[in-house]
Amino acid sequence: MYRTHNCNSLRKSDIGKDATLAGWVHVSRDHGGVIFIDLRDREGLTQVVFRPEENAELAKQAHSLRSEDVIQVSGKVAPRVPGTENPKLATGDIELIPHQLKILNRADDLPFPIDAEIHNEDLRLTYRYYDLRRPELSRNLRVRHRAAKATRDYLDSQGYIEIETPILSKSTPEGARDFLVPSRLVPGKFYALPQAPQQYKQLLQVAGVEKYFQIAKCFRDEDMRADRQPEFTQIDIEGSFVTPDDVFALTEGMLAAVFKATRNIDIKTPFDRLTYREAVGRFGSDKPDRRFGVELVDVSDDFRASGFKVFRGALDAGGVVKAINAKGFAEITTGQIEELTETAKVFGAKGLAFIKVENGEWKSPIVKFFSEAEKAALKSKLKIEEGDLILFGADKWEIACEVLGRIRLRVAEIQKLIPEKEIWDFLWVTDFPLLLWSAEENKWNAMHHPFTRPKSDDVALLDDKAKFPEIRAEACEFTSRNCRKKCSKRSASARKIDNRCLAICSVHCDLARRHMAESRSDSIGWSCFFAARNQFAT
Repeated sequence: MYRTHNCNSLRKSDIGKDATLAGWVHVSRDHGGVIFIDLRDREGLTQVVFRPEENAELAKQAHSLRSEDVIQVSGKVAPRVPGTENPKLATGDIELIPHQLKILNRADDLPFPIDAEIHNEDLRLTYRYYDLRRPELSRNLRVRHRAAKATRDYLDSQGYIEIETPILSKSTPEGARDFLVPSRLVPGKFYALPQAPQQYKQLLQVAGVEKYFQIAKCFRDEDMRADRQPEFTQIDIEGSFVTPDDVFALTEGMLAAVFKATRNIDIKTPFDRLTYREAVGRFGSDKPDRRFGVELVDVSDDFRASGFKVFRGALDAGGVVKAINAKGFAEITTGQIEELTETAKVFGAKGLAFIKVENGEWKSPIVKFFSEAEKAALKSKLKIEEGDLILFGADKWEIACEVLGRIRLRVAEIQKLIPEKEIWDFLWVTDFPLLLWSAEENKWNAMHHPFTRPKSDDVALLDDKAKFPEIRAEACEFTSRNCRKKCSKRSASARKIDNRCLAICSVHCDLARRHMAESRSDSIGWSCFFAARNQFAT
């Protein structure tokens, strides 16, 4: 037996017992000839003490130990000397006094300290076996394991079946480029790695599986992004004969189980819900960060007859005027105003109007164009006080909201409004638009994907191009801390609706027919996926 205990299991109750431990030398300290070794395995640390007066030969051998040497020690568990206990360690009340030391392997010179923050990715990947010993990555691997186990256990309890689908398959229309694998048996032909198990899970629903899930590997040949890499893992769920409320309850229950298993956190359920229009209108984003206030306020009605041409022009063109109140930020510097203005221009605004409230005066070149009634309306709606900074967006609804949403987040960073402690504020965003106009392509595109169905109340709007922006999709996303995950609904039996949506989005008929031929059934299916970065590649 290599060991009787791991390095995190010995306690006061074990004092006087014999124990054998094995692991890596985390730290070695020489205090006047007494050698203190912090021995580490994946579970934790135990202090091992070599005293020359007790075993001179063993102490001499221990003196040669270096960081990351692999050793096995056997000895007796003893209490630490009074006053040297370490309350930060689970094993901080005891130490091991060895009578045997076996060096299993010597470590070479280390490429970097194991407890250092390393920013050189090439160095980390060159010594990946060593990099993975670092506490952060070791913890990530275990958290990921617990998350996967909690997911499987919960979905199994709800009657969902985990089914593994093929990795090598035929290329199908998806949102990104495929990774291709050449066929040895059929020269000139290629397999595609799946961007998602899209075809297979629909085939399973048609086959009557009804409740499917998979922790699926996905591959997309696209540029790296903050929340996406070429290879990633997603929890993929598909259900037949279910309602939106069924999907909400299933997702909330699964996440509650995952957070309890991985973080011992009880998240609030059911999640709050906002429509897409409410979320974007109030927070300037469809993945709103609600950990702080500074909400967008619509003041369009108060400026419809305004003498300020910028606001009046935006309103006459069918746009809106919105504003946010950055409380106590009137001391903003010129450089910060310039930065916010550049941000506004990047996201489509022509500029950024603002008002500083200092010494009882509204300071801005635009104030002279405001009537007393307009000032009173602003003061009332935005709760303006001394020291506040008011920032405006006047443009199309989408542009005004996004611009102020971006500025809202930047102001929160500058003012340090985002709480340092963890807040898990989950929210469902519902009623997403079915279609999104692309000025670059001069056509309508599906906001989620072209096989998402419109809400039944909005199907008639497909006949009127002017009504396209009002058509809502049977799609939702849950968000937390400015991140989001998606769910969408398809009705495989509604072939005529699917064909109309595909025609609007100019999806090639052959591709559409191929996709829907594999999705033909009388079931109503909800598809959910929750993508996660591969922690092993962190």
